Amino acid sequence: MNINWYPGHMKKTKEAIKKSLPLIDIIYELLDARIPISSKNPDIDSLVGNKPRIIILNKSDLSNPDNNFKWQKKLSESGTPSILVNSLDNTGINDLIRISNVLMKEKRDKLEKKGIKNKAIRVMIVGIPNVGKSTLINSLSGRKGAKTGNRPGVTKGNQWIKLKGNLELLDTPGILWPKFEDKEIGLNLAFTGAIKDELLDIETLAYRLIEKLVTICPFLLEERYNITISGKSTIEVFEEIGKKRGCILKGGEIDFDKTSNIIIDDFRKGRIGRITLELP
Repeated sequence: MNINWYPGHMKKTKEAIKKSLPLIDIIYELLDARIPISSKNPDIDSLVGNKPRIIILNKSDLSNPDNNFKWQKKLSESGTPSILVNSLDNTGINDLIRISNVLMKEKRDKLEKKGIKNKAIRVMIVGIPNVGKSTLINSLSGRKGAKTGNRPGVTKGNQWIKLKGNLELLDTPGILWPKFEDKEIGLNLAFTGAIKDELLDIETLAYRLIEKLVTICPFLLEERYNITISGKSTIEVFEEIGKKRGCILKGGEIDFDKTSNIIIDDFRKGRIGRITLELP
């Protein structure tokens, strides 16, 4: 399954980020806590340079709790603060505001000596599509001002948004990178919905997801679908799930398309369980 997707608007987004950086105090780099490696755009480091940065592990409610803290520790070892966030219930939002103010204390102190007080901290949030930027912005702003959706590419252009804690945020659309050299990264992005489903074969995607989950958390699959996995091949597990969910065509054959959509949707919404696909 070759994934090579680089829409024109992503090129424009990179140019807009470069152009806007002189206005920015802090970068919020948003990662998906289920796939911290795959959801990190390698272009971001070179794009933002030495700007102060906070790494936000979003969707931490969908990832394994133990692995959340392992990742947080690993990322913080680089000297860049990291925060676990669940934008849906505002977990981690107060910590994000607090650390932002700590990072800007020296700059604010200098401005106050010049007579400039209460200047807003200007923040840019960057991340791949469908990593939860709009939901995070809504949590930070306390309003439903940013469009959200579970399809990548909802945010179309730059906009300044007033936030809690005297912050101003410049939102940017999600950007992927030109080519996925590692097929596992491409698959992880597809599993979590960072790549439009229309570009992929859903049956192959669901098959590969089951293949992975059987390896890392078979018990969660067994509990969710009331099946037994031991001694079964991936395709047998796939068919068993289809039977349990009533995805049967005339003649008794499994409806693989319907089964695939159920499996992918269950994973993305956390119904199978809290799963981290990549370990530090």
